[in-house]
Formats: sequence, structure tokens, C-alpha cells
Amino acid sequence: MNNNQNKDYDKLDMQSPDLVNQNIEKLAELFPNCVTESANGKAIDFDLLKQELSHAVVEGNKERYRLEWPGKREAIVTANLPTTKTLRPVREDSVNFDNTENIYIEGDNLEVLKLLQESYLGKIKMIYIDPPYNTGNDFVYKDNFAKDKDEELFESGQSDELGQRLVLNPETSGKYHSDWLSMMYPRLKLARNLLAEDGVIFISIDDRETENLKKICNEIFGDNNVEELIWNKEAEGSSGTLKQILRFRIIHETILVCYKHIDLVEFSRISEPLLGKENELQTANLAVNEENVRDGHINWMEITAPNGKKWLKHWKFNNQEIKRLLEEDLIYWGKDGTNQPRLIIPTDHRRKVYLKSIINKGGTTQGRKDFEELMQEGVFSYPKPVSLISLLIQISDCDGILLDFFSGSATSAHSVLSINSDSTDKSKNIKYIQVQLPEQTSENSEAYKAGFKNICEIGKERIRRAAKKIKEETGADIDYGFRVYRLDESNMQDVYYRPQDFDQAKMDLFGDNVKPDRTEDDLLAQVMLDWGLPLSLKIEQANVAGKKVFRVAENSLFACFDRDIDEAFAKEIAKEKPLRMVFKDAGFKDDTAKTNVKQLLKQLSPETEMKVL
Repeated sequence: MNNNQNKDYDKLDMQSPDLVNQNIEKLAELFPNCVTESANGKAIDFDLLKQELSHAVVEGNKERYRLEWPGKREAIVTANLPTTKTLRPVREDSVNFDNTENIYIEGDNLEVLKLLQESYLGKIKMIYIDPPYNTGNDFVYKDNFAKDKDEELFESGQSDELGQRLVLNPETSGKYHSDWLSMMYPRLKLARNLLAEDGVIFISIDDRETENLKKICNEIFGDNNVEELIWNKEAEGSSGTLKQILRFRIIHETILVCYKHIDLVEFSRISEPLLGKENELQTANLAVNEENVRDGHINWMEITAPNGKKWLKHWKFNNQEIKRLLEEDLIYWGKDGTNQPRLIIPTDHRRKVYLKSIINKGGTTQGRKDFEELMQEGVFSYPKPVSLISLLIQISDCDGILLDFFSGSATSAHSVLSINSDSTDKSKNIKYIQVQLPEQTSENSEAYKAGFKNICEIGKERIRRAAKKIKEETGADIDYGFRVYRLDESNMQDVYYRPQDFDQAKMDLFGDNVKPDRTEDDLLAQVMLDWGLPLSLKIEQANVAGKKVFRVAENSLFACFDRDIDEAFAKEIAKEKPLRMVFKDAGFKDDTAKTNVKQLLKQLSPETEMKVL
């Protein structure tokens, strides 16, 4: 039996040789810098090739210092294209829907980021993403809006059964790097808009695309607003599945750190366990035992204790060093804080230090353990460790919203719950927004066998189990819930957006602008997004004059989608003084009632802004 019969080189090509590609490969061996990517695959940059074969400067296209790739202009356009899609609430998958401030969104993150632009513009304190690394075996989004027929996209392999634009991006593809860059570029442009002025985004990536990713981040955020961290994936043991090459064992990944305004961001120092004997505080004299030393000596100064008591001595360290010891909490004042200050010899004491650029925290092994403490083995590959994401949250001093739009197994949500429940910091009240494409699991995968039909089901279940475990272990009074939303087509009929495409006779057929299968919850979510209100606001239901009314954040928004709205209802609702009021266009009793309701609200509650669907 031939042991090599399954090798690629035993497989018949069943086609004639591609001489052009063979020539390109030969030139690539001599001039690798002259090989580029085009819309049709690998190509030769003839201007550069001419320069390589000439001793003089060859005039060609004007040189610019920037990263170019086929599809870059389309990627820019893609980021700017508006969307009419919406987010539909999924109460049955949610936990404490009406009161929680955490959000889980299923859908294409490009569309979702567009939908969040008004509600969360400049409001996100921290973003963490762990995007596809472009390994050659993973999928990338194919943001091709030129074809708008779902069947064409599906037949061409550009979408799955859920209508998502997914394609495999093998290393043999002529647009291997270009397709990946075209996926990342518009998403990062939109993500930057959402960052607060002092916000930060962390992006995990490996060596395949680090250089390219950093270049597009330099372009989007500005090259002065981009830094690098190195994460040791073997910090807590080998996973046994690390990338191997002929010369090195790759044990690291890069975390790119991008800021909206780097000058406005100062990372917090973190507690670092130091080497030494456990549970034993060791100290040494901080003052010098020289009675004849007095004023004028560089180390003769006054130190103020936390209780206000002052100590004037000749110390072993100068003023700058004393200040550092105070900042790092390495001075001991006695059990009651009144003793003469002494230098702490670091043992198990935790001092405050800046994070080093090489992170030895967590690891792929720990990430797997974190996941498998809650979920079945083999259900998800390479989840990030909770300790790594928690560390990034701590140094960025995230006290608002954390966004993760490549959520995967929801490690970042797990990390938020862990930090919020920490008894040493009661002030933490971080909220999360998770976004994940419901990419289907393979039928022969462990995830599918465990009952998870897509990645979103894995992420949501992990959050539920993590919340249950943390609540049982800590008893912390925090927000354990999350609202689930699912990306979908607009709630509105086509006539709502393009009335010019319908003659009057056809328009009369639409007694309601809203699609018949849409619920009141669906409409409320789209109204909140359209009006720029966060999806996390508290939602209550009330009965006013016999009509169901949704109250969002007390009087921030009132919405009533019932029928037969009339003047009596307007008078009652005006007593509540809502800032915003929304009705269905088809909900009024008649045209006269619509006009009167508007006039009554303007008269009785002049601060109320009224709109109709």
C-alpha cells in the first residue's frame, strides 16, 4: 500500500498548468517585495520590479506611506453605508430582561456596530476583541453589498443558512490578507466612534496579521495612539497545541492597545504578589540611626502618616524614593497606623505597579480550565482566560461599559461578573455588551453533540452558568442578568422607506407600516436605537387610559403601539410629562385624532417630543 496516496502531490490537477502563476512564484523567490495582491489574486507590482532591475530611480506611481490592498476603498464605503436593520429582543433567552443593564446581541457585528452608533457614540470605556486570526482555516465576513439577493449569496458560498456573509479564507487564496483586512477595517472605524474620549481598545492577534493590523490601527486611531503588549500563552502551563515552526516554539500573542486620545488615558497600577514567605509581614528600619544628622542632609525630611501624624527623620531614601514607596504601599505604620514608619520587605504583601509590556498572566491552559469548569470539554477551542481579560479591565480602570464584538465563548462577560463580584472593590459596576455571529457548529463537533447549534448558544449558556457559580460562591449583590437581542431586517414595510416606489393604490393596501410578524418589544427596541437611547435602560409597562404604555428610564421615553389612540388618552399621558412619545401611525382613531393628540401634547406637555412610526 502506498502510504503517500492521500498526499496533495498525488492528487491529479485535472487541468493544464497555469503558467502565469508559475512565473509569479518564480519571481516571488527572487523579488518577494514585488508580489502584491489584486482583485484576481497574486500579482506583480511592475513599478517595483522595474526599480529592482534598474540602478536609477524609475518614475512610477506617486509613493505614499500607507497600507494599500485590493478592496480598501470598498471597505471604507462599507463602514459608511447606512443600515435599515434592527435588533429584536429575545426574552426567552434573556435573564431578568426588564431590569438588567447587560446586553448580548446575536448577529453580524458590522451591522450591529452601525446600529449602536447613535445610542453609544462616545460612551464605551473599554473594548476587547479576539477576532479570527486568519489562520487559513477560519471564516471571515464577506462584506459584499453589491449582491443583495439572499439566494445568490448562499449559492456563491458567501452566506450560511442564517444569511450571514461567511467565507473560508485559505492561505492559498490570492486575497488571503486583503479579505481579512477588508473585514477588520470598517469594524475598527466604527468601533473608534463608540469609544469614550478616554477609552481604550485591546485587540488580541497572533503573528500572522500583527503587522497588517497595526498598520490599519495606525491609520484609524493615529500612529501615536497605538501600542503593543505581548502575552505569554504558556504563563500557566503548556496547552500542548501551540503553533510549531522549524526554528521556534511560538508561545506568545500580541495585544494591540489603541486609544482615541492617548494623552487622556492613564492606566491604573495593579497589585502584584511579590516573592517571599507567605502570611508573614517582614519590615526593616526606614530611618537612619544617626543622632547627629540634622537639617541640610538630602534625606532629612518629614513624612506624614495616613492618620496625619508627622515624622521628621533622616531616612535611608531620598524624597523621590520615599514618594515611590508610599505610592506602592511599601511603608508599614503599625497595626493601628501610629507607629514610626518602617520599610516593608516584600513577602506576600501586594504593592502597586504598572503592568509590564510582557504579560505573564493566564494562558491557553488556564483559559480552557476556566471554560471547562462551567461547560463540557471540547465545546469551544482556545477561549481566553478570565484572569487576562480581568487584568486588562483593571489597568484600564473600566468603570462603564465593556464592548466585545467578537464575543466567542463570552470570556469578557465572565470577567466582568468576576470583577464586579470582587469583595475588595464595591465600587465596580461594569456593564457589558457582547456581540457574536450565530455561526453554526459542525454536526460532528462536541458542541453540536452537547446541544449547542451555534456559538451564541455557547456564549449565553456560559454567562448563565458563570453568574450562578459566582453568586453561589460570593453572594455578591450585582447584575447577573443580560438582555438578548437578535439582528434582523427592519420592523417596517418597504413602503416605509421607499414610498415613491408605490402608487397610491398599492399604498392603500398597507393599512400598517409595520410588518405583521413584529411585536411591541421589537418596535420599542428599534425606537430606542433610532432615538439614540441605550438598550440597557430600564423598561417598565403601565396602563394609561386602558392602553399599554412602555416607560423607558422613567419619563425618558413613552411608547404606545395600541390602536384607537384619541384625545382622552393624550390628556392622560400628558400628565406624566414624558420627554419623548411614540405612536404607530396606524394607531390613531382617525386623522383628526392624530392632529388633536399632537396639539394637546404640545399644549399640555410642551417638553414632550412626539413621533410616529
